[in-house]
Order: sequence, then structure tokens, then C-alpha cells
Amino acid sequence: MNATTTQKKLAAPKVFSRVLVGVDGSEESQEAARQAATLTEGRLTLLAAYNLASALVGGTGFGVPAYYDEDIQRDSAKAAVQQVRQDVDADATGKIVKGVAWDALIGEAERAEDTLIVVGSHGLGRMAGIVMGSVATEMIHKAPCSVLVARKRSDPFPHKIVVGIDGSPQSLAAYAVAKQLAEKFATELVPVRAHGGKQVEGQLVDRLVGRYREELPDEPVTALVAASADADLLVVGSRGLHGIKALGSVSERVAHQARCSVLIVRESPST
Repeated sequence: MNATTTQKKLAAPKVFSRVLVGVDGSEESQEAARQAATLTEGRLTLLAAYNLASALVGGTGFGVPAYYDEDIQRDSAKAAVQQVRQDVDADATGKIVKGVAWDALIGEAERAEDTLIVVGSHGLGRMAGIVMGSVATEMIHKAPCSVLVARKRSDPFPHKIVVGIDGSPQSLAAYAVAKQLAEKFATELVPVRAHGGKQVEGQLVDRLVGRYREELPDEPVTALVAASADADLLVVGSRGLHGIKALGSVSERVAHQARCSVLIVRESPST
């Protein structure tokens, strides 16, 4: 691959131009919104979904339990969005949608051609997330665009960015985004090349990142989780797998195991 081709491949996807954040009133979703507001370069939308406890029971008024009362659920969603808008102090659009959170986020992202969905991590392990259907797990598997799973950050954020790179087109996109962020925020960028698990395009990695990188003998997930232990943002590429095919992918496993926020770069037709 010549220098011109390499530079073309390094054009960063416009991940932060149209950002959608899932809001539910929790501290985790507030953190997600704060990180989104920091990274967004264009439109920022805050979406709260409310869903009645049973599709067969509903209504509003005296005697209706809160978890069945649609007015209470809607007002709670509105309050969550309002609180986050005040917290992040950003020019954000608020939306309230009736439905299951992950379905609402995916539907809105597809309609608005969003380039990034941001959700908070509630600490569920990978298997628990798969079984219980956590919002983060659903986004990793089904989102039509890049995904940021937000965890507790440093101040300032980001102070250290780790990116996985193996020479694949997906890792090139991830590296381009990570490099863009590092330059924008004048922060440390650490490329990580893992030798275990699959073949790595060594010459291409050398051409892209030079000598400044971490070389780890472990398989990719173990290497990336270890390397990001003192970082607050880990960036990985995605092969674009969805649904059951995404189970066990590097990006899916890293997103659940890392202690810091994880940005999964997935190029979409709208970028």
C-alpha cells in the first residue's frame, strides 16, 4: 500500500457530527451525555424512552400504579431530559419516545442518520447484558452507526486514548478517529498492536504509527483491556457485524470488559 492510498484510508469517519444520547435519569446516562457534549462537533440529541410495565395494562389517574401510569412515566422521561440539558449546558435537542429504549434509539438513529449513539454502562457483565438485554449490549449488536459506551471519566476528558490497530480497514478507521481526537484535545494517544489471535499487517502498522506504540503478545481483547487500564477512552474498529453474529467479536467483548469508555467506530452510509 503506497503513501497516497494509506492517507486516503486514514480519512476519519464523521463520527461526531450527529450524536444521539440515551437518557434515563441515571448517573450513568448523565455521564454519557457529558461525554457526548464534549465530543460532539455538530447536532446533539437527547432521547428518553418510557415504556409501561405491561402492554396489557395501562392508563393514568388515581389508583393506577406508577409503573403502569403513562403520565407519570412520560413526565419522568421529560424530567430526565431536562436535568441532563441543564447538566451538560449544551445546545441539545430533547426527545421523548414511547417504547423500549434500544428500539427507540435505533429507530431514531436510522431516521435522523445519526453518526454516533452514546449510552451509559450500568455495570452489567457481558453474559448478563446478553441475557437481560441491556441497552449497551443492544447498541453494540444492532446500532446502524458508531457507538460510545460511556463509563466514569477523568477530568479533563479525554486525558489518554488507547486505540487497537492491526492493519485492517476497520482498525484504520478507528485509528483515524482516535488520532483526530488526540489532536483536538492535545492528549496522549497510545496505539496497541496485539500479536495473539489473528494475523497483523505489520508493515502497514509501522507506516501508520511509527515506533510509538505498545506491542503486546496477548490476544486482542486481553491486550486492549490491559493497555487501557489507566486510560479513559478506548477506540476500536467494528467489522459491522450485527445481531447474533456480533456475539464474541473483539469490539463487543472489549466494550463489556474495559474499565474506561469504549468507542466502537462503525462506518455507516451517512458518514
